Amino acid sequence: MANVADLKTKTDDELSTELNNLKREQFNLRFQAATNQLEKPSRVKEVRRSIAQIKTLQTERSRSAAK
Repeated sequence: MANVADLKTKTDDELSTELNNLKREQFNLRFQAATNQLEKPSRVKEVRRSIAQIKTLQTERSRSAAK
């Protein structure tokens, strides 16, 4: 899981790519959970929080750019 300081140094394109990768991983984790093949249940929480951090950062950037 990337920390916020690492995410802030990334460009908007890199953040979008990271977000897409995390959403894909979240989708796969959901399927693993549904079929009882989930190895690390804590990873679901980590991915969800990483997605939230990236979306928050994108919102902050878009709001600061609008001002």
